[in-house]
This record gives sequence, structure tokens and C-alpha cells, in this order.
Amino acid sequence: MNEQKKAADQEESLELLKKEIDGRDSFRPEVSPAVIKRLPRYFRYLRELIRMGKTRVSSAELSRMMNVTASQIRQDLNCFGGFGQQGYGYNVNYLYTKICEILGVGFGFRAAVIGAGNLGSALVRSPMFEKRGVDVVAMFDVSRAVIGKKIGNVKVYPMEELEARMREFSVDIAILTLPKERAVEVARQLTQSGVHGVWNFTGKELELGDCGIVVENVHMGDSLMTLCYEVAQKLNDTRKDSK
Repeated sequence: MNEQKKAADQEESLELLKKEIDGRDSFRPEVSPAVIKRLPRYFRYLRELIRMGKTRVSSAELSRMMNVTASQIRQDLNCFGGFGQQGYGYNVNYLYTKICEILGVGFGFRAAVIGAGNLGSALVRSPMFEKRGVDVVAMFDVSRAVIGKKIGNVKVYPMEELEARMREFSVDIAILTLPKERAVEVARQLTQSGVHGVWNFTGKELELGDCGIVVENVHMGDSLMTLCYEVAQKLNDTRKDSK
């Protein structure tokens, strides 16, 4: 009986939320970069709640999981319509669906990895793309040792075929894992290849907004140094306390 009531409550909540959202304007709001940076965390934690069989969650529960204040969570989600009800919280499956829509998980994006070295090969074999609705359809490299072979299930093509293949496969996102010295040259080629976004691991800061291409520059060294700073501060505090 409890399971039937839970299912009925969930269905009723879902219908109310749909009506609430459908009644709002469909324009895309301006959202701060800080909020956007947190969206993938909502995605991950909501996936975890679904795996746990949770049907609803409060902002307070999410707060404890994510180490973000409940107020901040409500503010973040209100940027996109809210998706919650006072006294009920959030329908987990519905909220997960809406976060997926906002993040473009269901858009069917296609990606290509440029650079079939250690990093590129590791990324291609990672399950993260499938989990986020991105299909890696090709790799590119200059090495004759890997051209024509498959890494994971993805075939490696020569760099000479980059622009033609990118258009042939309708690639939306280029993932750069090649040497830093080649980054600008390849970025120029990408402006003619029809891609809409670049995930850049080269360490070279790229800006292609004038060409209509969104770039996410990933600096793993910066992340490492941030960690080093936090560890150093912790050790310094420990030493002070021990005196």
C-alpha cells in the first residue's frame, strides 16, 4: 500500500510540476558561470539518488550531499524555473530529466578526439561520454603507428582528413589532446570543420568565440596546484596547532 501511495504521490507531483513549467515563458535565462559550474554536480548526485531508489529529495538533503547550502540550491534551480514544491521538495526523476535537458544530455552530441596519445586514448575508453549522451565517432593523429587502428571502438584517422571527416560525421565537439605547440594550428582548422565546441586539454588557452565556437579550456596543472595549496594550508594549520 505504501508503494502504491508513493507512486501516486510521485505521479501527482510530476503532473503539477509539468503544468508549472509548461506555463512559463520558454526563453533561455542568463545564468551566472558559477551556477553553470554546479549543474554537473546536480547531475551526478541526482543519478546517485536514482540508483538508490529515491523518488523525492529536499533542498536540505541535497545540501548535505553536495556541501552546498540549501538556500544556494534553491537559488540555482530557480534560475531555470525552480522544479520544486513547498512541503514536497523535488521529484528526483523529473529534476534529473530537466537538468539533463539544460546540460544538453539528450541532444545526441557527436565528438571527435584529436590526438591519440595516452590522454586521448584514456578519454576514449572512459564511460563518461556515454553517461552524458556524447558519442565519440572518430579520432585523429599524425602517427602512422595508430592511423587506421581502433582505440576502444573508435577508429583513428590521419590529420589530413580532419576537416572532411568532421563534416562527414557531423561532429559537434572537438576534444584536443595533442601537443600544446599544435593547438593554435588545429584550432584554425576546426573553424572550417563545422564544430560548435572545443574541449581543450592542450594547456594552450584558446578563444574561438569570434568564430562561433565555444571553448572549455582545461588546465589540469591548475587543478593540481589548487589541491597543493589546500594541502599546504592544512599542513600549516596542523603545525600551528601542534606548537
